[in-house]
Amino acid sequence: MTAATGPRPRHLLDFQDWSAERLSALLDNADTMSQVLDRPVKKVPALQGLSVCTAFFENSTRTRISFELAARRMSADVVSFAAGGSSVSKGESIRDTIEVLTSYKVDAFVVRHASAGAAHLVARYSGKPVINAGDGRRAHPTQALLDAYTIRREFGSLEGKTVAIIGDVRHSRVARSNAELLPKLGARVVLCGPATLLPRELAADGVTLTTDAREAVRGADAVMALRLQQERMDAGYVGSLQDYAAQYQVNETLLSYAPDHAIVMHPGPMNRDVEISSDAADGPRSRILQQVENGQAVRMSTLYHLLVGRA
Repeated sequence: MTAATGPRPRHLLDFQDWSAERLSALLDNADTMSQVLDRPVKKVPALQGLSVCTAFFENSTRTRISFELAARRMSADVVSFAAGGSSVSKGESIRDTIEVLTSYKVDAFVVRHASAGAAHLVARYSGKPVINAGDGRRAHPTQALLDAYTIRREFGSLEGKTVAIIGDVRHSRVARSNAELLPKLGARVVLCGPATLLPRELAADGVTLTTDAREAVRGADAVMALRLQQERMDAGYVGSLQDYAAQYQVNETLLSYAPDHAIVMHPGPMNRDVEISSDAADGPRSRILQQVENGQAVRMSTLYHLLVGRA
């Protein structure tokens, strides 16, 4: 395992307390975890005797399965909590729910919640290491890590790379986490979408904004499509799906403006033929399934880094 110097963060809520060196060490260790997943027996005893609670107050498929498999691959016990059908539906607060779960002597929490900042509350109430698996539209750090890992495996490094992220940036915790993470690792991020879906406050060192999709993909090493999160919208941010697709869909026409080596990514779930065409999603540039596959190794490395990997 690759070690990193300096204080080890107790949680992964976002990347505020994470140095570039420690983030790189986590991605390095994901290579080791990937090797474990290529073995006939995909299991190691790294977390044996520990228990991980996946506390999902919001629906999820990929993230939840990926985390639960990651914990089990490392021999941890998994306590799976879903808000639907629980006492939450009877009005129980998140504090009371987490304090009950903590009383079962779990060693770490993986939390998804529709409200921004919920993972911070879980860290406060539980006193245990917490991994943010998505809170509102604020952050989704392990998705950003697996995106970074996918790009790094493709090109060998993130240094000097350009990542174009196109779509509903306003409602995307994935876009925000990538905009926070990738510049730390030496990459440049271009956020693109209609002006109504492109918050100006996201512009920062290493992060530029544009409403021109062709401009966004010129020189890009990776092009990531984001879905329109209509379930989070309470206003008319786009005129119509047809108008949106005509200007911002990641398809072969748009990709013709990108370098030949540019790869296509999507955090899922996809709305095919809205933000991304089927040809682009299934084509030779696509690394979408590799993102899903890489998620397990990255989440194994994250759990190891927080629970075992002390440097």
